[in-house]
Amino acid sequence: MASEDVKTSESAAVSTIVNLAEEAKLAREGVKAPSYAVLSVCKSLVAGGVAGGLSRTAVAPLERLKILLQVQNPHSIKYNGTIQGLKYIWKTEGFRGLFKGNGTNCARIVPNSAVKFFSYEQASKGILYMYRQQTGNENAQLTPVLRLGAGATAGIIAMSATYPMDMVRGRLTVQTANSPYQYRGIFHALSTVLREEGPRALYRGWLPSVIGVVPYVGLNFAVYESLKDWLVKANPYGLAQDSELSVTTRLACGAAAGTVGQTVAYPLDVIRRRMQMVGWKDASSVVTGDGRGKASHEYSGMIDAFRKTVRHEGFGALYKGLVPNSVKVVPSIAIAFVTYEVVKDLLGVEFRISD
Repeated sequence: MASEDVKTSESAAVSTIVNLAEEAKLAREGVKAPSYAVLSVCKSLVAGGVAGGLSRTAVAPLERLKILLQVQNPHSIKYNGTIQGLKYIWKTEGFRGLFKGNGTNCARIVPNSAVKFFSYEQASKGILYMYRQQTGNENAQLTPVLRLGAGATAGIIAMSATYPMDMVRGRLTVQTANSPYQYRGIFHALSTVLREEGPRALYRGWLPSVIGVVPYVGLNFAVYESLKDWLVKANPYGLAQDSELSVTTRLACGAAAGTVGQTVAYPLDVIRRRMQMVGWKDASSVVTGDGRGKASHEYSGMIDAFRKTVRHEGFGALYKGLVPNSVKVVPSIAIAFVTYEVVKDLLGVEFRISD
């Protein structure tokens, strides 16, 4: 028996050595072993999740105020601007009111960000491979237009996968201290909407979200990556050291990307939020106006929502909440991009679009 145990141990040891040798051979040949590939995917997802959670929490008060401004009844105004709105929330709901809905937002944004960043990397590789095959140039690199396509693909996949959480987050965020608290939390909100409004209600506002995510996420990635590449190659003012940009410079690139993307896509975000409120019979007083003014509009679809919003409130209504969104989107996008890259570096994830 002892000899059999020794033989078994020796066999296991030999098998381990052979496996290690095979993995080393694969690494030398430039091919990732399956275990390494899975680990790399997990690390990339973790980096994206951490980036999303941290960036959204940092700007949660501005995110909540933006949504309140987007959906409040124009006949019963409570929030007149960024500073006044934040003071009003603090006065009526306290410190916790500034972060209301952030738990749901993080529960949504962590998987959303993880899927988005990972999808962007995979889409970039796939698009680059097809582009090289089509052009016959094995050294071709992604153009800004191709990066836009990869970013749009990633945004649509991530948004669709987590949209019910976004819909619920919108409703939880709108609830105020004086409104009937129909929803007690994430799961209660999901189950209530399913029971009272049906499964389709969880995807109300999905179409404008899809249309909006193309310029928003697409431009975010396209502008960020293209700006980084230009700064590394042109190296103005010596910003690139050893083909690497500092955290401050990358923050600036992320800020520029966020500003461009959100400005183009913002009206679709307003319409999405308003459509998400449709069918909520115990809607917040922010939307109904405490019964003192006209009730909020019902929308039969995206075009109807656009038409009624512009007709009754003017074209400027499509940009309600733009100021707090502009204030928060710059640090949010910048923090997300930089956190993602820093966490990947800490976890030892190697990724290059041109690989």
